[in-house]
Amino acid sequence: MTRTSEANGRLWGARARDWAEVQEGQCAAAYHAVLAHAEAGPGTRHLDVGCGAGMAAALSAARGATVSGIDAAEALLDIARERTQAGDFRQGDLEALPFADNSFDLVTGFNAFQFAGDPAQALREAGRVTRPGGMIIVMTWGDPAGMQAASLVGAMKPLLPAPPPGAPGPFALSDETALRAFAAAGGLMPGAVFDVDTHWSYPDEATGLRGLGSAGVAVRAIEHSGADAFIAAHRAALAPFRQADGSFRIAARFRCLVATPAA
Repeated sequence: MTRTSEANGRLWGARARDWAEVQEGQCAAAYHAVLAHAEAGPGTRHLDVGCGAGMAAALSAARGATVSGIDAAEALLDIARERTQAGDFRQGDLEALPFADNSFDLVTGFNAFQFAGDPAQALREAGRVTRPGGMIIVMTWGDPAGMQAASLVGAMKPLLPAPPPGAPGPFALSDETALRAFAAAGGLMPGAVFDVDTHWSYPDEATGLRGLGSAGVAVRAIEHSGADAFIAAHRAALAPFRQADGSFRIAARFRCLVATPAA
């Protein structure tokens, strides 16, 4: 089995500060919506899997929750620890969470579970560490049809190594039926699904390229095709969204599934 940390730790840690300072915040609206839906607050024990630089955990802590996080990239975890010094942040695999059974009231995965080497096992682990009656929320991309940010995601595809036959694409879980089946395959009981509409905003092209180049998949694309090819493709993808003042504004959508551990 390919472990999450083996597959993603180096790539996601390569540009950790760029991710934390530019790109992570583009998902902030989704973090706020999920935490509000879960009613995170004092007394909530919250684990964020694939926690990255810890923005979601910091927002949860600000609501009064006790927060923990796990990620493949130590460089991102260093930033998470800076942001929330009372948090418990650990490097490791989503498929083997270093926490006891029934430890959490809320487990979140913001574009995380699908990157695990074995997503079904990662979901089973999430269910194991969630108390009976607790909540697990899986966030993925929303429906790409008509979503402006989908064109930026699409700009990456020609720059990456050819995927194995049958490999899922970035929008594989955007379909609600597929997302529910994904949760069920990991032994969870899928419940409500809700979408969050937001915007990616960059003050200038240089900042946009910095943010878009910070994700692990972008680092892999740059290693495979070169920085010049990455910059050219993403300048072209950003161009339609340039505002009169030189800033950029791109509509994005995320889909969130609420699930509970199997009884």
